Amino acid sequence: MSALSLTLSIGVLVMLIVIVAFIFTVKSGQYDDMEGPAYRILMDDDDPLIPANAEKLRAERQRKEQQSKAQSDIEK
Repeated sequence: MSALSLTLSIGVLVMLIVIVAFIFTVKSGQYDDMEGPAYRILMDDDDPLIPANAEKLRAERQRKEQQSKAQSDIEK
């Protein structure tokens, strides 16, 4: 009988730990966006619609334009 009570008390303790961990993850926003990561892995990293990539592409274009302008000024 003592083995049964020990097993039940350990089971209840583990269940309480799991419930507390689940509540913590829900409150911390772990399950807010379930579809985003699945679609994000399929997206192309050099897509100009992604804001960070758009800024990189814009900066690269400006740098190339400045280089070509400087090159054309040197040739004149």
